[in-house]
Amino acid sequence: MTDAIISTKGLFKKYGPFTALNNVNVNVPRGAIGLLGPNGAGKSTFIKCLLQQTSITSGSANLLGQEVGKFGREIRKRVGYNPEQDCHIPGMIGCEYVTYCALLSGLPFEVARQRTHEMLDYVGMGQERYRKLETYSTGMRQKIKLAQCLVHDPELIFLDEPTNGLDPKGQKLILDLIKSLWNDRGISFVLSSHLMHDVEYVCEHIIMIAQGTVLVNEPIKSLIERQAQYAEISLITDVAKAVSVFTDAGWSPVMQPNGRIRVEHGSSSLNPIFKVMKENHLHPVEIIPNPNILEDIFVRSMHQTLPTK
Repeated sequence: MTDAIISTKGLFKKYGPFTALNNVNVNVPRGAIGLLGPNGAGKSTFIKCLLQQTSITSGSANLLGQEVGKFGREIRKRVGYNPEQDCHIPGMIGCEYVTYCALLSGLPFEVARQRTHEMLDYVGMGQERYRKLETYSTGMRQKIKLAQCLVHDPELIFLDEPTNGLDPKGQKLILDLIKSLWNDRGISFVLSSHLMHDVEYVCEHIIMIAQGTVLVNEPIKSLIERQAQYAEISLITDVAKAVSVFTDAGWSPVMQPNGRIRVEHGSSSLNPIFKVMKENHLHPVEIIPNPNILEDIFVRSMHQTLPTK
């Protein structure tokens, strides 16, 4: 893939006898990329290998068309990194810290200062930019990390669990900012998260990883289209009749804790469901297509691909 921003071949990372990354082979296009997996799956290790924060045990990796290990300095000039853990310098105020990060990226002081305030405006920080970092709330700390990873105008940024510790309102604010990076600014990003909702909300391409093994690597749209289609159906009456009708149709209905009937209808549209329900005089209150489809794909991929322990 000539337009790949990330390309790896036979990538292994071991810590003694423990294998953190197991034969990772991926080609990833530019765009909004989700790196999804449970805690401890190898997501952060993968990012650190690409950014040369830790050494690769064997195999190779290219980032933005350049080989990791040979062109580290050149690559880092074109990449931003938002780490999972806070890496602030105590005693510094917010705008000083972001300016300092810009200077470390090689920007002249006047340009660094101008870019700092542009990025702090972009992430929605007002007068709090003049407060010391240690006085910041969790939401402010996530914003300042996002500003520092964008300040040098990178082509690609890595975001490691950027919504950690945020309430729902703060999560949506950060996710909307991230989503706009590719949609409005053309900046590719890799969002590393264990939260299915975060990845589904902002990303177009997904890499699923567990136990250091890549399970899935493809566009979310094509991934969903290839899967057997599910729907959840809510009815006020005739629930037992509906279960019987769906069983006769071969859809293996399952009652859900929320009171809906879950069916696997195997079609790219809901037309078969509408047809069967109309023929049998069933009147749905709500039909929800593909509920939790990414979660289902992830769980199924883990069971099919990984050895049972």
